[in-house]
Amino acid sequence: MLLQIIILIVSFVILIKGADIFVDGASSLAQNFKVSKMLIGLTIVAFGTSAPEFAVSVKSIISNNSDMVLGNVIGSNILNILLIIGICSLIRPVIIKNNTIKKEIPIVILISTLLFFLIKDDLFVSGITNEISRNDGFIILLFFTIFVYYLISIVRNKKDNDADEIVQYGISKSLFFTLLGIGCIVVGSNFVVESASRIATTLGVSQKMIALTIVAFGTSLPELVTSIVSIKKGEQEILVGNIVGSNIFNVGVVLGIPVALFGSIKAVGFNNYDLIVFLLSAFLLFIFSIKDHKINKFEGACMLIIFAIYYTFVIMG
Repeated sequence: MLLQIIILIVSFVILIKGADIFVDGASSLAQNFKVSKMLIGLTIVAFGTSAPEFAVSVKSIISNNSDMVLGNVIGSNILNILLIIGICSLIRPVIIKNNTIKKEIPIVILISTLLFFLIKDDLFVSGITNEISRNDGFIILLFFTIFVYYLISIVRNKKDNDADEIVQYGISKSLFFTLLGIGCIVVGSNFVVESASRIATTLGVSQKMIALTIVAFGTSLPELVTSIVSIKKGEQEILVGNIVGSNIFNVGVVLGIPVALFGSIKAVGFNNYDLIVFLLSAFLLFIFSIKDHKINKFEGACMLIIFAIYYTFVIMG
């Protein structure tokens, strides 16, 4: 137990330092290639910080642990919005651009709503066991292509408005720091999840509980640390792109690819409130953003309160 606690602490240090390097590298990369930081956030940063979720999902589905797969995705998406954006908004208001409100957040809502109805088979056939089938996996991937097409359209049509900024690093150094940061984030978060899960198992915590709490929180650590570093550095676009992109990647790639490749998974371990909060978090992000194009401290506090109430039910349940 003591060894696992030491590993946990060291892993957090690696994770935090990796995020710091990663944000600087990603920001500089955007400047070098004269593309928007939002695009970098939606792609490199989002994919990089979603790597732990993908690794956990593949490992879990091969081990026939469906609760871990779904809990990982559902829990991570709830954490990304309610906890991470909530915390960041208390540090500084999270600015959300008009294009993100009109296009990118609706994609999050679309793919979250899709997953909700794909899981809730019992809404259409009474008494049936809820599951995500292989066909559902292909449907998720099909919807994910909408996001991919959107990213391609950004690359073709949009240049960075801040392209005249002073470039922090050259291309080679920017790429090196970005890759080094991703490496530290993935390695650090992996050790955090492994050590925390072993500690929880030793204490007799259930697999669903571990999935929705330790694993979901552990695999969301890259997003959390990267987002906090981003907000402190004033990199609002990287922060928002990271969260929005990660939530889309979590459903489209982290869940869609393993299910399409390895077959269906059961969704019997999840209550309605898990799925309702999962869907509610996506709509809240849109509702809070559309009024004045930012998430202020009050709205962030509301997100954190909802998060606290939800996890009280999770822990008590």
